[in-house]
Amino acid sequence: MGGLGAYEAQLFIAAQALVGLAVLGHVLSFRQHREQWRLAVAIISGVAVFFGLYLFRSEWISYAGLAGLILVSIADLWSRLRPKPATAAMMLESVITCPSCGHKQSESMPTDACLFFYDCKACKAPLRPKHGDCCVFCSYGSVKCPPVQAAVCCSA
Repeated sequence: MGGLGAYEAQLFIAAQALVGLAVLGHVLSFRQHREQWRLAVAIISGVAVFFGLYLFRSEWISYAGLAGLILVSIADLWSRLRPKPATAAMMLESVITCPSCGHKQSESMPTDACLFFYDCKACKAPLRPKHGDCCVFCSYGSVKCPPVQAAVCCSA
């Protein structure tokens, strides 16, 4: 490591930038996974790195912060790589019943989204989700939408 001694200041700045980037990545990742413990551990770990370096002058606190960032990154990676619920067990067809005319229409449901707008095939009435439902399948369909079936939707 003696060969890198001339670049120590640059490497030190780059390491701090990477810690900041890791925390920013976890903040942005929170928008998708919504797991507060991961965000809290990432922020506390990032703060620990800088407090250990500048406020307490403790390598152990800095190393603990780096270890926390590594652990929360592994947890985030694990959640992304683990198998998702199988859509084969889900019902992907639903019969939508129009509340205006009573027409019934069988429709295929998207597996990764909710359907907010639907026009009745018979009377052309626009259907919107009822208050508290995430989509027209949950409001007017015979089967709830796949995100609700998989328990990843807000109205599960």
